[in-house]
Amino acid sequence: MLRTIFGIGILALVGLFLLKVFFGLFGFLFAILWVLFWWAVKIAIVGGLIYLVLRLLMPETARKIEEQFK
Repeated sequence: MLRTIFGIGILALVGLFLLKVFFGLFGFLFAILWVLFWWAVKIAIVGGLIYLVLRLLMPETARKIEEQFK
């Protein structure tokens, strides 16, 4: 039982070390990808809001836009 506990502890330490190495080496790339993902989310939210306003105020225009993308 004690061997199992030490084994799990060592495995956790190795995992933490590998995560530190991975994010240390690829941290810059990870940060850039995260920023790009965040921009994509913001653009999707703005686009969704614009489409919602179009759908509420000008349903015929929204229908034309839907047909254009189908």
